[in-house]
Amino acid sequence: MAEPVISVSGLKTSFRRKGLWLPVVHDVSFEVAAGETVALVGESGSGKSVTAMSVMRLYQPDTCRIEGEVRLEGQNLLTLPERKMHDIRGNRIAMIFQEPMTSLNPSLTIGDQISEVLVAHRGLSFGAAAKETLGLMEKVRIPSAAKRMEEYPHQLSGGMRQRIMIAMALACRPRLLIADEPTTALDVTIQAQILELIKLLQEEEGMGVLFITHDMGVVAEIADRTIVMYKGEAIERGETEQVFADPQRAYTKALLSAVPKLGSMTGEAGPARFPLIDVESGEPVAMPPVEDTVSIKPEPLLQVRDLVTRFDIGGGFLGSTSGRVHAVENISFDLKAGETLALVGESGCGKSTTGRTIMRLLDANSGSVKLDGKELLDLSSQQMRDMRRHIQMIFQDPFASLNPRIEVGDAIAEPLLAHNIASGKKDARDRVAELMVKVGLQPDMASRFPHEFSGGQRQRICIARALAMAPQVIVADEAVSALDVSIKAQVINLMLDLQESMGLAYLFISHDMAVVERMSHRVAVMYLGEIVEIGPRQSIFENPQHPYTRRLLEAVPIPDPTRRGIRRGLSNDEIKSPVRPLSYVAPKREYREVSPGHLVQVFGDEWGNAAVAA
Repeated sequence: MAEPVISVSGLKTSFRRKGLWLPVVHDVSFEVAAGETVALVGESGSGKSVTAMSVMRLYQPDTCRIEGEVRLEGQNLLTLPERKMHDIRGNRIAMIFQEPMTSLNPSLTIGDQISEVLVAHRGLSFGAAAKETLGLMEKVRIPSAAKRMEEYPHQLSGGMRQRIMIAMALACRPRLLIADEPTTALDVTIQAQILELIKLLQEEEGMGVLFITHDMGVVAEIADRTIVMYKGEAIERGETEQVFADPQRAYTKALLSAVPKLGSMTGEAGPARFPLIDVESGEPVAMPPVEDTVSIKPEPLLQVRDLVTRFDIGGGFLGSTSGRVHAVENISFDLKAGETLALVGESGCGKSTTGRTIMRLLDANSGSVKLDGKELLDLSSQQMRDMRRHIQMIFQDPFASLNPRIEVGDAIAEPLLAHNIASGKKDARDRVAELMVKVGLQPDMASRFPHEFSGGQRQRICIARALAMAPQVIVADEAVSALDVSIKAQVINLMLDLQESMGLAYLFISHDMAVVERMSHRVAVMYLGEIVEIGPRQSIFENPQHPYTRRLLEAVPIPDPTRRGIRRGLSNDEIKSPVRPLSYVAPKREYREVSPGHLVQVFGDEWGNAAVAA
């Protein structure tokens, strides 16, 4: 291996809490060589981001104590005065973060923000910095770079903003790039572009990369070596192929077992639980049999027909409407009792708007939504309130969905009392205890507040609250996207158990194709507010027909390190805008049945083809 760019030895980071020093990173050591990518992996709270922030010395010294050695090309960074460390940050070591929008100044143009780095660290004149900025933007493959220099962060997509962050990081030709969850907030196709870009730029610049993530698929795709962190310690390390093929520690085995693998359901018709491994013992977790299983009913429970939801955009003359967002455009589907229909697509495709419109949290422009034969769009507010006993929603962020000042038991009991399902407070408490046991929580936890639970436990509480009404349909809007991989697997298994025992119908809204493959019966793929392909899960995944569906599936990172040498090729494609002029009339779409129940939208020049192949 080449000489290390950075060498970390015996790193220990402690935070001051109530006058005491609390260690959160314990004796971590690793090296990153020029041209090498080392991945720090682990779930929330494992200490991986704290390790990176400690290397950069980004914590305040009065509240954080960093011990050990961090040597950058032989120089110990922990002994340098802050002034010299300031020169190193952004110059010899650069860092890109998870959410580019919070890292960019919304009041400065893109060009000015990159130029600022060049002026501060390389001493260039403003004219020279502007010229260099254009070159950097072209290096990270920003289309129409000269025009984009004058734009502001909010005018760019998430993927383009992350490219801008990479351009800023590369401005001073760093020896080490620290990438802290740089693709977690991105759609799968944009994530694939950013990973390919980082690999390409690493080859061109010869820099070392410390890549921090909890996504094992991303690790397999990008990392030469992998370090697994658990409770602040580096518990396992080695070549990425070795760690994946022969994990030694129970936690590593548990982490890998919970990773959804695209293609693992090939040949299987229905959903399947994740095979879990115990974190402490490394042994498989026994899956208890589910009693009173309910099969899928033949007749539709939820019927959506020609649903249209649009949003007016102001800014015209004297505040008039200047255009419309065609968020949902003439979509139709059925959902049966006991069935999971997954709505998939990238941000902005309209899948969440579809779920919120069905729940009447947003107003539809036209169309029909029938639940058990009753038209929801014609109901009054009071009638819809009563109807929500039969259709409930689980949101992506469980913490934002719970009142931080109310005990979780009261939050679960609230709908029981509001809809007179419980005869009184004692009956409500008893029902809450039953619901908490049903979702895998202890009844005595009902007296705790939301902040006293982990993310996975909070999502279980939200599921318990949704189940309190004994609904027929649950709309799950990115319900597991914010969870760590092992917690995500547990919650999905719980949802499958509840579906089998209670006959629940799920409208499962997600951008995670590997999770969708594991838990859905049917899949509807959305693009720019329209369903471009819909059918049985097996047909969609094993025989995708629409180019957009194929693009989504090809972009999913697969947790197989032997594929690491495969180059996808860098694309600048972005999902198009759903904003249309006021005069726009949506075309009437045609669908072709390519196999029983598998319909694909006939596509034209936009996809470089005249029609679906017969």
